[in-house]
Amino acid sequence: MTKFSDLSLDPKVLKAIEEAGYETPTPIQAGAIPPALEGRDVLGIAQTGTGKTASFTLPMITMLAKGRARARMPRSLVLAPTRELAAQVAENFDTYTKHLKLTKALLIGGVSFKEQEALIDKGVDVLIATPGRLLDHFERGKLLLTGVQIMVVDEADRMLDMGFIPDIERIFSLTPFTRQTLFFSATMAPEIERITNTFLSAPAKIEVARQATASERIAQSVCIFEGAKRDKTGTRKRLLLRRLIDAEGETVQNAVIFCNRKTDVDIVSKSLKKYGYDAAPIHGDLDQSQRNRTLDDFREGKLKFLVASDVAARGLDVPSVTHVFNFDVPTHAEDYVHRIGRTGRAGRDGKAVMICEPRDEKNLAAIEALIQKQIDRLENPIANEPEPEPRESSSRRSSRSSSSRSKASAEPREAPEERAAKPEEKRSSSSSRSSSSRGRKRGDSPADHVGESNKGRGVIVGMGDHLPSFIALSFDERRAAGL
Repeated sequence: MTKFSDLSLDPKVLKAIEEAGYETPTPIQAGAIPPALEGRDVLGIAQTGTGKTASFTLPMITMLAKGRARARMPRSLVLAPTRELAAQVAENFDTYTKHLKLTKALLIGGVSFKEQEALIDKGVDVLIATPGRLLDHFERGKLLLTGVQIMVVDEADRMLDMGFIPDIERIFSLTPFTRQTLFFSATMAPEIERITNTFLSAPAKIEVARQATASERIAQSVCIFEGAKRDKTGTRKRLLLRRLIDAEGETVQNAVIFCNRKTDVDIVSKSLKKYGYDAAPIHGDLDQSQRNRTLDDFREGKLKFLVASDVAARGLDVPSVTHVFNFDVPTHAEDYVHRIGRTGRAGRDGKAVMICEPRDEKNLAAIEALIQKQIDRLENPIANEPEPEPRESSSRRSSRSSSSRSKASAEPREAPEERAAKPEEKRSSSSSRSSSSRGRKRGDSPADHVGESNKGRGVIVGMGDHLPSFIALSFDERRAAGL
């Protein structure tokens, strides 16, 4: 069996590997490190969680051990699709360079340009960056790529999904054609194959697993969610998620819950916290410092449930994640493989549970075609639970009560003596008014009856004590009088 000591790595690198607790390389490491040390281009294809990061960091450190960086001219470049993955690569370099004097800089969004420029000005051996931030520094005139000897593209298929391929092609054009290129991906889409044919020279191809396969150590299942009334679908789906989590019981030590949309990440996280689950969100719209704190808490076991968008599907290296819950079926089948790859790492068993709505059945079929197996179906635990009665919102209650109050205030208040009147008096008053109406004949003038309903009160309503004479005249009499 191959050991790290058999791979011609620098003795100081081997010492750091031993101190990290590793002795035997993974298949992708055993296949990629020897040709990389020979200076050849490498094309590595392996599923997530197989140790791709160490397969390029270890030979890079060995080759960079000799030499010195110049200001604004990094000696090597590592491109990663997300901030989290770039930070993970930086951590790997910190782990394996502890006995060497190599410098690095991390160029990612959410961090001050001035701090990053200060590191570049001193000169760095290893530059780790996301494509967008790297080009920002280049266009500001703060960075030169003509001194790059080794270039690494990590998670190339994710770069394709995120629309970074034009940026990657531009960055390739800014580096020397004599550079060594290490190219890693979990899948080989036609666009990625075109890039490798264009920018890699006779690469050593290492493929350690069938393209886009999930680890056999991950137990996969899916629950078909039939939905509910349109305004209740989200609520019922979140209830189903809680039931599925509860069904796993004590086996859920920690879990990553994936949503397709950033808004759903926030909603699901708040819902879980409301019902007593220790959860926090992570997605691209959050501040970088907050994302780092959330990830650190999750890695250290201070946070149990990490609710994430696909920004965390790649590069989240937490070996002990026990479960992955897919709140949504991913729209790209390859993303499913990367999501569930957060569990079942480092030889451990894992479990992945997915919720599928009827509208997502096509995406589910695409996933099963990609992984070449049918995912086990789970019985819906809330299928027979009645939907809760809609509760009147506080805003509706307050508006209704305010409406009642305004209506009441619009009605005239009775005088105290009128409120004290007996019911018999009120009934007789009302009957006298109705009899007055019935007794009035067509052609009678209003003056003949104007005081009948108010007899005994001494006033005519609306007229005071006096009725002007012209009001009692007929129309003919008014015309004759010239009124």
